[in-house]
Amino acid sequence: MIGITLSSEQIRNAPAEVRSWIEREVMTSLSRQAAPENDGKPHGEHLSACSEQDVAAILSQIQGILPAVNVLFEFGRQGLVVGQPDIRAFRLLDIAHHARLQNVGQVIACLDIINKAFSRVCGDPEAVFCGFDREGHCFIALETQQSIVKVWRQVVASQQPVATEQKAAASTADARGTPISARATEPAPAGEPVINGTEAVHGFLE
Repeated sequence: MIGITLSSEQIRNAPAEVRSWIEREVMTSLSRQAAPENDGKPHGEHLSACSEQDVAAILSQIQGILPAVNVLFEFGRQGLVVGQPDIRAFRLLDIAHHARLQNVGQVIACLDIINKAFSRVCGDPEAVFCGFDREGHCFIALETQQSIVKVWRQVVASQQPVATEQKAAASTADARGTPISARATEPAPAGEPVINGTEAVHGFLE
């Protein structure tokens, strides 16, 4: 038996048929929740809708785990409409790429962390944050997606005063001719790796 390791970038550049096969194999091997093969559609009635307060509570529980924070805010992207107006779909490979994770397995691990945090927030072990299908998609309720966007905007707004203070400190250091070590703490530009849990994902509202 021969094993082959592929990076997320190699998989993304593979032909569509190859990507679909890989995604199906990953989902099968991880034995995740999947929609019945006869329709291939997510079952929205099983997905819990997270309020803005729920998302904030989830974030407070996982904020020390940067990859999980990145994955959570990935659901603030637009997502795909899958035939049910109250459901949004996301490709696991896209989440891995945007969140700078090595593979889909790491995305699944982060989703497990998010799901467990959501269960604690709800006080219901049966609560379902997201669902999966055999084609490598993840599904969340539209209300959950909208709540994540609102929380992200709050996070960005809360960081603006901090960024302003840091820039002012850097300008003062410039004027005095001292080394500007404070610049190392400025927020990373869009597209650069994030440095803490509150600056989890850059540009997902584009």
